[in-house]
Amino acid sequence: MWSPDKFENMGTDEEWTAVTMASGDGLELVSPELEKGELHLVEEGHAEMSSNESITTLREGSDELEQRRIDIEKLGRERPAAFSSTWLEIAFVTAMLVSLSMAEFVIGGFQVVLPALVEPFGIPPSSQTWPSSVLTLVAGSFLFPLGRVTDMYGGYVVFNSGLMWFSIWVIAAGFAQNFTTLVLCRAMEGLGAAAFLPAGISLLGTIYRPGPRKNLVFALYGATAPLGFFSGIIIGGLAQDLLQWRWYFWIGGIVTGLCCAGALLTSPRDYTEARKMKVKMDWWGTCTMIPGLMLTIYSITESSHARRGWSSPEIVSTLVLGLVFLAATVYVEGWVATAPLIPADIFRVKYMKRMLFCLLLSWGVFSVYLFYSNFYIETILGKSALVTAVWFAPWAASGVILSTFAGLILHVFPGRVLLILSGICKVVAVLLFALIPENPNYWAWVFPAMVCEAACVDVLWTVSNVFLTTSLPRHRQGMAGAVITITVFVGGALVLAIADVAKGQFEAAGMEVKTQYKGVFLIGAGLAVLALISCSCIKLGKAGCALTVDEKEQEKEKEQKVEERPGLPRRNTQSSDATAVDSDAEIMGTLEADSEKTAVVAMSPLDAARK
Repeated sequence: MWSPDKFENMGTDEEWTAVTMASGDGLELVSPELEKGELHLVEEGHAEMSSNESITTLREGSDELEQRRIDIEKLGRERPAAFSSTWLEIAFVTAMLVSLSMAEFVIGGFQVVLPALVEPFGIPPSSQTWPSSVLTLVAGSFLFPLGRVTDMYGGYVVFNSGLMWFSIWVIAAGFAQNFTTLVLCRAMEGLGAAAFLPAGISLLGTIYRPGPRKNLVFALYGATAPLGFFSGIIIGGLAQDLLQWRWYFWIGGIVTGLCCAGALLTSPRDYTEARKMKVKMDWWGTCTMIPGLMLTIYSITESSHARRGWSSPEIVSTLVLGLVFLAATVYVEGWVATAPLIPADIFRVKYMKRMLFCLLLSWGVFSVYLFYSNFYIETILGKSALVTAVWFAPWAASGVILSTFAGLILHVFPGRVLLILSGICKVVAVLLFALIPENPNYWAWVFPAMVCEAACVDVLWTVSNVFLTTSLPRHRQGMAGAVITITVFVGGALVLAIADVAKGQFEAAGMEVKTQYKGVFLIGAGLAVLALISCSCIKLGKAGCALTVDEKEQEKEKEQKVEERPGLPRRNTQSSDATAVDSDAEIMGTLEADSEKTAVVAMSPLDAARK
């Protein structure tokens, strides 16, 4: 008989003791009866098993558990079953990457093109920001309803419809003959972006299982954002100088159209699977949320350009009315809607609120950095638009490299470490511009600021996307994309509005322009420190191979059915779950947590994933 001293106790309940041999021979399950040489399993008058037969059975269970570990690891690394070949997968991922880059393309380059439109279109100074902000306004207002449509009908339908709509209106903007037509085209572009952005995240989150492959794909997805933004600046400048401003829109529309054609051919069809979920639209929430977000975002983005700032009647009235609609949305979502657009239980996911708060602050500071650093380089340092664009090149290049690197190591290093490092980079980037001297050396001040800023936003984007899509079930992947995108939009608008108000106060106090900009950067640094503190409180583990949320629920249901069978001893699930689940692994879904948490079952949801 083996002595208990030879084992390392791994947890105890009333019937069973799980122990691991000190020599590392594997997992054995030993009961008090086994030490006496026999084991009785009572199941409605069935036979006894000898101790040797019991040990053999339990060893087979241990082998099955080890095989299950291997299956999870393999599924998290191999090509998804939705693609028949690697080339098809590459084409699909490329379409996803180009779609996000084109959304950034029409934002970044438009700032370069806009000055050339002021005179021919007769745009008054008070309305010059409207063509830029209307895209974000419409996109932010429709994200949640279109995210729900994605969950209802699948990412394939919504993504391709939205991308096609977006492409048409980008091309149409190139034919605009007046200010009103231009604003209409930009608004319709925002509607298309509100459809394909959350749908794209939904497709990636649904197709790819938790694991290194998913981490890398989301890292590449985030890496294309700065690349698209910078490409927009370059193409906008070249089109204006060498051709005509209209070619900026036509080039963007043509590239987006080609991307849409590729997505139509390569994206997995998920309509049938989505309809099986029986997700319903929340019309009451939609009717209150859209005007609420639209009016609130409008008041925030336009407050700094109004004649009397926040005290302007149009700003006060739209803000109050928007808040009333949002209050109605909260009531409808919490007490009226049977299928709310924003289910309250998503905020019960551990660290969800902290992650969204960190994302909101970080992206807000990023918007301040991007906007004011551009003005500082041109107005204070006296650089031309072309030189300014070249100075921003390391930001785009570093974003691609660092985001990809983050995806490669996300299953090796805890997410908390990456979040803290990205938060530190955010603080450093803003502080460098706040403390920059009169005639700075580019390589000592501007270059490291660009690299640090890229390290922050792109690493944070990758970690947050993996976290949200891994933490939510399949029928909420569209909502996950909407939550991420709306947080980014609102964060940028809110913090930029705060910075504009602060700059106005500095200007009213008689400060010189350089001091005004540095004051804004110091405010950004303070908010960056707050974001860093928030990041340090998010205890994310490694994003390794694991079961999906839906598979975990299926495993729980199978366990409950096994335990409810009459005549079988019930295990103490409360004590075993408490000792088996590591909090970090639970959030990011590591392999170790899933393997220890779930007992060997006759049929695993992994069987479905293999097909």
